[in-house]
Amino acid sequence: MQKYLEPLIKSFKENADPITAEPMAKYMKNLFPYLGIKTPIRKELFKDFIKENGMPELSDLKQITLELWDLPEREFQYTAIGLLKKFVKNWDEDFIDLFEQLIVNKSWWDSVDGIASWLVGEHFKWFPHQRDEYIKRWMKSDDKWLQRTCILFQLHYKDKTDVMLLGRIIMSLHTSKKFFIQKTIGWALREYSKTDAEAVKNFVENNELANLSKREAYKWLKNQGKI
Repeated sequence: MQKYLEPLIKSFKENADPITAEPMAKYMKNLFPYLGIKTPIRKELFKDFIKENGMPELSDLKQITLELWDLPEREFQYTAIGLLKKFVKNWDEDFIDLFEQLIVNKSWWDSVDGIASWLVGEHFKWFPHQRDEYIKRWMKSDDKWLQRTCILFQLHYKDKTDVMLLGRIIMSLHTSKKFFIQKTIGWALREYSKTDAEAVKNFVENNELANLSKREAYKWLKNQGKI
């Protein structure tokens, strides 16, 4: 364990709340233990840690991330994602392999969705030449979390969304019976409907999607009275 992380771990453990930890773990199907630090407190503790200890060297970032990921409590994985976000302008193209490693380890929606939209999405903006290679490989995998990442990485792209690519990805997965794929298809379409409502309506009307995907896709449009 790098000495850099020792004060952060100490701070988190000193602020652990076992009473809060129980429902937090239950919400995540008891897949991971929690310290019981709620998000605002965790972010404040992390902010204080950075103020006191500074940012790590870029050369140490991957190792620090992996060490945070290896710690049992889920708050450390959230902190690893937050730390990586602070280096968005400093990544090199090899970071995509780190992101892939994080996606397939300790996988659940709470980590994967942040990695997909905040890290992978930003990475492909900086290194667009890598996008098609990784999307192709992830789509061919049988890993639902890598496939979910393919659907979600453009979540915040708005009018910069490659709609043809998004459509191809969705239609490659639209027959999936996996809940986390069906729901994600709808989520991606719902988010893009805020940019181009007609395109999403036409896509849903003219393609066979799972009912769950359709319901999710139409949520915002219905709330806005657009359908």
